Amino acid sequence: MSWNEPGGDKKDPWSGRNEKNDPPDLDEVIRSLQDKLGGIFGGGSKGGSSNGPSMKGVGLLAAGAVILWGLSGFYTVDEGTRGVVTRFGAYVNTTQPGLNWHMPAPVEQVLVINVEQQRFIEVGYRSGGGQGMGSVPKEAMMLTKDENIVDVRLAVQYQVKDAKDYAFNVLDPASTLKQVTESVQRGVIGRSDMDFVLTEGRSDIVLAVKSEIQSVMDAYKTGILITSVNLQDAQPPEQVQGSFEDAIKAREDKQRLINEAEAYSNDVVPKARGAASRIVQESEGYKEKVIARANGDVSRFSQLLTEYRKAPAVTKQRMYIEAMELVLGRSNNVLVDVKGGNNIMYLPLEKLTNKVAEESSPAPVVSHEPVSLPSPPVKEIKTDTRASSRERDVRGR
Repeated sequence: MSWNEPGGDKKDPWSGRNEKNDPPDLDEVIRSLQDKLGGIFGGGSKGGSSNGPSMKGVGLLAAGAVILWGLSGFYTVDEGTRGVVTRFGAYVNTTQPGLNWHMPAPVEQVLVINVEQQRFIEVGYRSGGGQGMGSVPKEAMMLTKDENIVDVRLAVQYQVKDAKDYAFNVLDPASTLKQVTESVQRGVIGRSDMDFVLTEGRSDIVLAVKSEIQSVMDAYKTGILITSVNLQDAQPPEQVQGSFEDAIKAREDKQRLINEAEAYSNDVVPKARGAASRIVQESEGYKEKVIARANGDVSRFSQLLTEYRKAPAVTKQRMYIEAMELVLGRSNNVLVDVKGGNNIMYLPLEKLTNKVAEESSPAPVVSHEPVSLPSPPVKEIKTDTRASSRERDVRGR
């Protein structure tokens, strides 16, 4: 008959256990426990007699309890955390990361504090929950130096730099930091003008707020290190947003016009300076030219004077001829000497030359003999007899 068939043996041939799932007898369990305890303390249940507990058993039990109590004092401090050990509530020491031991409770207790966690607080707004980035007017509205109101929202990040101070010196470090931040922020904003807060002064305000918060927290010995201060937003109240935007646009237009004027000035002024420099240089060049020419004329006249003193008549004749060549060389008029008369004939030779050039005929020959021309009519100019005599004298020479 198989072991699991009805009427067969209910013991499992592999484990030796009875497959019968009947509930255990409670009296049997209690009796078995009493027998075991009696064996430990030296008592016996046979014959109904019981001896007092054995000192050896009590000692072993006590020793086991002490060992278990001592083993419960081992604890592990993770990386980035510190363990603050207290003995009956008083500070004992701070343990570093790793396996450590302290006297188990209730003598000593360990408070593990994360010193590398980045914590933050929000002043003037709330980023979590259903409010979103909603402003908190009670914290955000601040008065500036020029008696204007601005809505400032600030976020402060910090971490623990001293676990002992953080655990014992302040009851609620986060609440203390928030109150200090709000107080310092109002002080810094109160020392600044509105335009400075809203435009170019944001970085200066952040640095000032961070420095003052750290100073106050160090004075309180809170064990907190301020890692960063972020100015989330700074703007005028919602009621005057429109007017403020108009003022910003006007300021931007002003700056734009200033930039355009400076650009025009930078374009025109160098050109004017260049033109002025060119004129000055041309003037200097003209000055040097005139001086050089004058010096040359003086030198030439000096040389002529020397030659004149050597031979006055020859020098006079040469100077006269050169002067006449210079004067008559630039004139289109031709003077014709008429024998036996004192009249000077004026001939429009420029018209004649143009006509001859058009006809491709050779140029007319000018002589001292009277020339009869068909047309145009000759204009006769009467001159003084004395002037004619002087001219004849000159020619005679």
